[in-house]
Amino acid sequence: MSIEVSIPELAAALRRHPFVYLVAVGDQPRAHVVASSARMTDGVIVVADAGRRSRNSVMVNPLVMLLAPPFEPGGYSLIIDGTAELTVDSVLVSPSRAVLHRPAPEPVPVAVDGECVADCVKIPVEQGT
Repeated sequence: MSIEVSIPELAAALRRHPFVYLVAVGDQPRAHVVASSARMTDGVIVVADAGRRSRNSVMVNPLVMLLAPPFEPGGYSLIIDGTAELTVDSVLVSPSRAVLHRPAPEPVPVAVDGECVADCVKIPVEQGT
């Protein structure tokens, strides 16, 4: 199922999750993951409390992912791909893709023509809004 969602709707989805995991990969072949608070301002996600290792990873590779786990059993995780840049006190993430995701119900159905069998809702990110 695909539903068009504007940047303000992505901001609302982000507000429903109390925290996110910032996932960054620097020069090591292992992701660095840190829990953080996040908010959306002017179409950019502000991650305010990223540490030294996360910041170092972003300097090497600005492609990051934010993962907000579900806040209730059976709920959706919010997954956001984006490009990060550093400021003095935060990491700013410009979202490029977002999806609400949860596992498929049991028994797991068989994929047809490569379609996702999990319960996913794509959140297209409109650039420049």
